[in-house]
Amino acid sequence: MPDRGGGPTGPRIRVGRPSRRVRTLLMTLGVLAVLAMAFTMFAGFWTDWLWYRSVDYSSVFTTTLWTKIGLFFVFGLLMALAVGFNIWLAHRMRPPLSAMSMEQQNLDRYRMGIAPYKKWLLLGITALVGLIAGASASGQWRTWLMWVNGVSFGQKDPQFKLDVAFYAFDLPWYRFLLGFGFAAVILSVIAAALTHYLYGGLRVTSPGARATSAATGHLSVLIGVFVAFKAVAYWLDRYGLAVKSSDFKATDNWTGLRYVDANAYLPAKTILFCIAVICALLFFATIWRRTWQLPLIGFGLMVLSAILIGGLYPAIVQKFQVQPNEQAKEAPYVEKNLAATRDAYGIDGTQVTDYDGKSDTKDLTKLRDDVGDAASVRIMDPNIVSPTFQQLQQMRKYYAFPNNLDVDRYTAEDGADQDTVIGLRELNLAGVDKQNWINNHFRYTHGYGVVAAKGTEVDAEGRPVFTESNLPSEGDLPRYEQRIYYGEKTGTYSIVGGPQKEIDYSDDSGEKTTSYKGDSGVNLSNPVNRAAYAVAFNEPQILYSGAIGEGSRILYNRTPKDRVEAVAPWLTIDGDAYPAVVDGQIQWIVDAYTTTNGYPYASRTTLGDTTADSLTAVNDNRAVVAQQNQVNYIRNSVKATVDAYTGDVKLYQWDTKDPVLKTWMKAFPGTVESKSKISGDLMAHLRYPQDLFKVQRELLTRYHVKDAETFLSGSEVWQVPDDPTNKSGDAVPPYYLSMKMPDQQQQAFSLTTTLTPNGRDNLSAFMAVDAEAGTDGYGKIRILKLPTSTTVDGPKQVQSQFNSEQDIAESIRLLRGGDSEVEYGNLLTVPLDGGLLYVEPVYVRGGGLKYPLLRKVLVTYGGQTAFEDTLDEALNKVFGDEGATTPEPPDEGDDTGDPPPTSSDPTVQEALDDAQEAFDAGQKALKENDWTAYGEAQKDLEDALSRAEDAQAEAASGDDKNGGGKSDPSPAPSGSPGSGGSDSG
Repeated sequence: MPDRGGGPTGPRIRVGRPSRRVRTLLMTLGVLAVLAMAFTMFAGFWTDWLWYRSVDYSSVFTTTLWTKIGLFFVFGLLMALAVGFNIWLAHRMRPPLSAMSMEQQNLDRYRMGIAPYKKWLLLGITALVGLIAGASASGQWRTWLMWVNGVSFGQKDPQFKLDVAFYAFDLPWYRFLLGFGFAAVILSVIAAALTHYLYGGLRVTSPGARATSAATGHLSVLIGVFVAFKAVAYWLDRYGLAVKSSDFKATDNWTGLRYVDANAYLPAKTILFCIAVICALLFFATIWRRTWQLPLIGFGLMVLSAILIGGLYPAIVQKFQVQPNEQAKEAPYVEKNLAATRDAYGIDGTQVTDYDGKSDTKDLTKLRDDVGDAASVRIMDPNIVSPTFQQLQQMRKYYAFPNNLDVDRYTAEDGADQDTVIGLRELNLAGVDKQNWINNHFRYTHGYGVVAAKGTEVDAEGRPVFTESNLPSEGDLPRYEQRIYYGEKTGTYSIVGGPQKEIDYSDDSGEKTTSYKGDSGVNLSNPVNRAAYAVAFNEPQILYSGAIGEGSRILYNRTPKDRVEAVAPWLTIDGDAYPAVVDGQIQWIVDAYTTTNGYPYASRTTLGDTTADSLTAVNDNRAVVAQQNQVNYIRNSVKATVDAYTGDVKLYQWDTKDPVLKTWMKAFPGTVESKSKISGDLMAHLRYPQDLFKVQRELLTRYHVKDAETFLSGSEVWQVPDDPTNKSGDAVPPYYLSMKMPDQQQQAFSLTTTLTPNGRDNLSAFMAVDAEAGTDGYGKIRILKLPTSTTVDGPKQVQSQFNSEQDIAESIRLLRGGDSEVEYGNLLTVPLDGGLLYVEPVYVRGGGLKYPLLRKVLVTYGGQTAFEDTLDEALNKVFGDEGATTPEPPDEGDDTGDPPPTSSDPTVQEALDDAQEAFDAGQKALKENDWTAYGEAQKDLEDALSRAEDAQAEAASGDDKNGGGKSDPSPAPSGSPGSGGSDSG
């Protein structure tokens, strides 16, 4: 080429190839980068395999892995073959090139450009779509395993008379196959059309025919396959009506056929199926006819039919047949939904009993002795007293208790079961003074010991009465392994068992060290393992640290719920794992559920929403771990345990009839042990799970009725009330309580809740389930239904009543004096002689204390309310027992029976001034940790409040001698041992 610049040219610069050294360096770097990426991928796989092998659930890992790999390759290959074959076929059918139009001349450049790379381009396209399809299919491993291992339910749906297993296991897999088929056909049509266009089989602007006969036949067959798949979809849609959700009447997640579905949509789907089959045949016929005229007419007819038959006709039926007489038309289908929903959620055996809500007994003193028989009233709220456990039993800053403690049953000294508040002293790395890698992962590795307290008692200062305490823990529990390597607050890994000693605990003689003796975790002696974990945990020190040596093991995945979810990824995990001392070990007990959203006619619920309450709102650890958030069938089919020392995970078959669990047991044989393997000691601590109960109570707000007419009217819809003890606006949590329902002969450990009318605050029902495993009544749900003709106060109204009473409000104002805070405990409800007894403990946190102490107990029954220092005193006052609301006759040692001399001529204001002075003295004593002075101040405070009550009663009655004051001159101090003993429940 001539120089276009016309001027002199400069020296030529020759660009040569890089030197051999540079090429070698670049090649080495490239190889190293590839190896690093490969090892990173290998590290994730290898560490997972090692972990599953360490917990003896390697079969779960391999079954899941091979299933995913199989689905990936099978469906990836099918998609690649489908798309690749149609590209190859379109290329093979390309027309011979003749006189070219401008359109073809433009395309010719692209044809020439890709000609040398056609095979590589074909392989690249097919590989890409195959990878995408395979990755999508591998995510369907649960659907595949349920389909191939499905077990019959032994129940048939009322419409099509098919076993429920068809909807739960088969239909989801058929829908996946259909969706895959649609995707394959659509991609094939697009790929074939582009290939035909590129090679002249399809023309847009060229003169003459727009498509060759070969292209017409090819694309017609593909579209015919698409329409055939649409016919299959119409046929499956018929069965899909049985599990279709819609908004209807009293429920937002109604599932199943309604009148319009059975009489309009169902025949419409059948007609559309027939039309689609005919239309598909017309498309296939173009192979011989080479014209699109009839197929396009048929396709247009199908689209028009879908609009008219599938859309307009059902709307007409709904408007002119259903709405004028909805109750009669929908009633048969509502009855099917009621029966299916009650069965799917295990609430079909619910016993609903009418309950007056008011006692007919005029003399309440006769009921005082019945309170202890009706319930063991738990005045220790496990959701309030965690800071008290923390302050009194933490012992070291690197220990901590969970925010919400648990309620369990243990045998008391007299041999009777006793409701017990229990928590573990778990490791809290935030409390370690010197934070570094060695301390956080080698020295501080575990918690230590159980702390337990009676649920029905407090001591003289309002503190828990501990039955297991101190460090090491000691008390009523039998000897057990106290070290806690696995717990709810253990969120990081630890490396144990090697040359580096661990801090065990500290006592007066100093720190005690230990070395882990269990076989849990993964051995790090192997350098490959160390390298893999260094990469997986992004911690290079694991690779070269001298603190790791022979015998070192790495512990991770240490929370109970995480471990159970990992070994059984097909289970939904309850939000509340709880500890128990079982056979000399601390075992975490985890409830797990099998679920499906394919139960015909059963209405759906969203687990995350249904199980939310005022506790889950402030504590994410109590949220349900849901594999499938929206379900319409649930069973507590598995009870799992996690050993706090060894980390061993055991799964026990709890529901021996559940077909979903049987299906998963076929898919993962040997992972779930039989129910008979549950020891008697473990059985004594199993209980009815909270999340299942919350799901059931939500469903029972609508499905407690059994007749369609009442359900359709919506007149009996209930709701779960908001928690009255706080202003969060979240649902009240259910409470564990040993109590006796009216038809029971003795107390049973129960899970209880209240229900109110929709949009109102009065009480509609009281609901309880027998929660003690191993008993005949376990799982029996009882509902006491209150009358609609009269109103009975609900939880919010009871709380408002407490807060509005002048004496109570004034006492609470005094308790809040200074910088103190008042915290309301669980508002417990107990059925008693046709009425309802409400009990609520009141805690005070303030002064020099950073933890709540029980100071008062609120009790109300039959319109009588008491706010006293102890449960016994409150019950005495409400039920008019001796020494309560009326003066008692002088006993043998008292000739006068007069009230204390200090209240001979009281006034309300003087008494309140004295009360304020006593309260201030008590706060001062608290700050100085002078418990003797504090106890005296409390007595003065009680005396002053008593005189205030006497003075107010005198002023109201005008009687200067008998003002209704207390006859006991020296009431027991707050939380005295007698306040919550076994006599008062």
